[in-house]
Amino acid sequence: EVQLVESGGGLVQSGGSLRLSCAASGFTFTKAAMCWVRQAPGKGLEWVSGIATTGEITAYADSVKGRFTISRDNAKNTLYLQMNHLKPADTAVYYCAKGFRTNYDLSGGQGTQVTVSS
Repeated sequence: EVQLVESGGGLVQSGGSLRLSCAASGFTFTKAAMCWVRQAPGKGLEWVSGIATTGEITAYADSVKGRFTISRDNAKNTLYLQMNHLKPADTAVYYCAKGFRTNYDLSGGQGTQVTVSS
C-alpha cells in the first residue's frame, strides 16, 4: 500500500520559511520521480515542483521559482520542499505525489496545511 505522509506545515508570517517533508513507503522510492502539488482554498490542484529519481533534475512553477527548493533523500525515502519568502498566495494544502509534473498520483497522502498570514 502506497503511503505518503506529509508534515511540516503550519502558520507563518509573510516572508517566513517552512520545510515540508514527505515520508514515502509502499513503493520503490528510488525509482519514482516525485513532486509537490498544492490546493488553495476554493481552487483546483496546482503543480508546484518536481524532482527526478536521482535529484539531478528539478522543475518549478513560475509562481514559486527562486523561493522554493525541492530535494529528496533516497536513503530515507523522504521528499522535501524548502519554502522561503512565503506569501499569502502560498496558503494551501500541500501534497506530495508520485510523478514529475503531469500525470502525478496523489494516492496515499493526506496533505499538510500551510497558512501564510499578511
